[in-house]
Amino acid sequence: MKIVITGDTHMPRSAKLLPPRLTGELREADLIIHTGDWCTLEVVEMLENYAPVRGVIGNNDGYDIFMRYPSRIVVEADGFRLGVVHGDGTKGTTVSRAYDAFEGDSVDAVLFGHSHIPLYEIRNGIHLFNPGSPTDKRRQPEFSFGLLDTRGSEGSRKLEFRHIYYKSKV
Repeated sequence: MKIVITGDTHMPRSAKLLPPRLTGELREADLIIHTGDWCTLEVVEMLENYAPVRGVIGNNDGYDIFMRYPSRIVVEADGFRLGVVHGDGTKGTTVSRAYDAFEGDSVDAVLFGHSHIPLYEIRNGIHLFNPGSPTDKRRQPEFSFGLLDTRGSEGSRKLEFRHIYYKSKV
């Protein structure tokens, strides 16, 4: 299963259209996960043209997003449990807030956003993944989003995360 992980799109302020580098991967996606800060339902509609979309609200999302998406979810994908949360809050770091949001849940990975900083690490056997932002890199050198492949060789199942980086969103 090929999953595109994105978030912190902040559209239309950061971009009017999804970047071509992202849409190229969306065309082959089985599932799209958005980690919040969509900022408009038009982003949802754009993504839904490619594959089923699951996601959460972010701290910059309005009422329309709030009514459609929860603050945290667990997505079942190819036998794996993926916790999804934006990661905003007041105590600790974005990474620790995201990790702590699923304390007591049996998840294989936690996907989060908020910081716009791409990250991948494993903590206590749980994969932690922030895709960065495809449209609002802030102080990062490049725009980014993530890919998750659950298909291993010879039919095995695995979680293989990677970031896709690019310089221009047009």
